[in-house]
Amino acid sequence: MFYEPDKRNHGLPRDPFKALVVPRPIGWISTVDTAGRPNLAPYSFYNAVASDPPVVLFGTGLGPGRKPGDDAIKDSQRNAEATGEFVVNMVTDGLLDAMNRTSAHLPHGSSEFEVAGLETVPSQLVQAPRVKASPVHLECRYLQTVEMPCTTPGGRNFVVFGRVVGIHIDERVLKDGFVDIALLRPLARLGYMEYCLVDKSFSLDRPD
Repeated sequence: MFYEPDKRNHGLPRDPFKALVVPRPIGWISTVDTAGRPNLAPYSFYNAVASDPPVVLFGTGLGPGRKPGDDAIKDSQRNAEATGEFVVNMVTDGLLDAMNRTSAHLPHGSSEFEVAGLETVPSQLVQAPRVKASPVHLECRYLQTVEMPCTTPGGRNFVVFGRVVGIHIDERVLKDGFVDIALLRPLARLGYMEYCLVDKSFSLDRPD
């Protein structure tokens, strides 16, 4: 089959695009607003884009799933831009339900940490708190926001970039000095409402 995304002429029950770019790591972004109130939200459009220095991004915005009255600028983006900081918390096995609860639409200023029953721990270099139960945290300084095209009337798409300035790793997921994926057991987003668990890996050397 062939279809053009802008025309939405795939003829399927749901657009398969997000089922084709998989698996995607989940950026569980914690921030604080200018009043110091914490916010926590998951983003499946998340990844690393540079390593020296390390830089990550998360995509946020409103597309086909937008609801009347929804604000196109999410709290995570708004807070990161206002305070210049955010934290990426890794979502691992056992945190799926809590992560899903933090995706709920709550009034501005509400704490997703409280709604999901999650404990926080302070960060070392930024104000945003970390998810205590997560084994990996990336403390980030906000770099820039880039607005992307959006074909949904009234919708907007953004990509937020941050420079990683501090990294926390639970020593229990380290084996012989390396991160052991089988111990880490990260969760990833697939298409539709599907997720997967990464619990095994293999090595492959380059030919040269």
